[in-house]
Amino acid sequence: MSNPEVTIVVLQRERFSKTEPALESLYEHTTIPFKLIYVDGKSPRKLKRYLEEQSKAKGFHLIRKEHFIPTNEGRNLALSLVDTKYVAFVENDLIVAPGWLENLIKCAEETGAWLVGPLYCESEPVHQRVHMAGGEAHIFEKKGKRYFHERHRLRGRQVADVRPQLHREPIELIEFHCALMRTDKLKEIGGFDEGIKTAPSHIDLCLTVRDKGGSIYFEPDALVTYVTPPPLSLSDIPFFNYRWSDNLNRQSLEYFRQKWNLAEDDPFINRHYRWMARHRQLIFKPLEEKIIKLFPWGVGFFKWIYEAIVFPTEVGLNRFFVRGVKKPSSN
Repeated sequence: MSNPEVTIVVLQRERFSKTEPALESLYEHTTIPFKLIYVDGKSPRKLKRYLEEQSKAKGFHLIRKEHFIPTNEGRNLALSLVDTKYVAFVENDLIVAPGWLENLIKCAEETGAWLVGPLYCESEPVHQRVHMAGGEAHIFEKKGKRYFHERHRLRGRQVADVRPQLHREPIELIEFHCALMRTDKLKEIGGFDEGIKTAPSHIDLCLTVRDKGGSIYFEPDALVTYVTPPPLSLSDIPFFNYRWSDNLNRQSLEYFRQKWNLAEDDPFINRHYRWMARHRQLIFKPLEEKIIKLFPWGVGFFKWIYEAIVFPTEVGLNRFFVRGVKKPSSN
């Protein structure tokens, strides 16, 4: 396509099995000219061939590494190749609605925003249940200590119910499921901090942008859906375990806490750590549902067993098996 002003960068979020429908969605529902860069870290052989074929057929740039890539590292790999006014980072389990990119760019042009986030939905059927309609993310002081506050607006509500109250507005938080950014401003602040390997990379970027005087906007006329797990295919599990590994989670949260001088007892750190660990344990969700269905009278007992035995056991095993958290020097 001629003279594009935006590059779409696709990153692998946490699994591989939604790659094909997500990529097809981008090409079906993006009607303005764009460049595309796809960052592929150690996808399974069949998917590797698919991406190579699609890269040749559609003319996008494919970055392939033979190891799993921490998210901010992948974003910086792509950013170094971006030469358009805007860059839209999306993840490989995202389904976009018609007009998504046009409306994000329109918002940026009319507001001067450095970052623009869409109306995020979650799960299937797509574009129906709100994941986040903008969010809050700021640091506050209490008794001489710094604490972090985060909130997702309208999560779990039906889009049809909340549509009338949604409007374009400045916000504090977007997520990396989908985010439009001004390339020059992103490069000006040094790109993405690779000291943060997992979450909260989106929070760190939003705090940095606002700290540098940039604005962040919510654009409700741009609609996307993060297709949440489960299910997970067998080929997804090694990457899923790595993406949310206990070592990376702890390392990233402590780095984030120290970078922003947050209190050691900040409840956000422990709460976010628990969320990431429980998210990783979605691998067990189908089994959990089967057990509860077979023994509905034992739900309370099962939850006690889970918290007392399964949760800490899985954390320990994950730490033991997912130890290779650094990029191999040969790549």
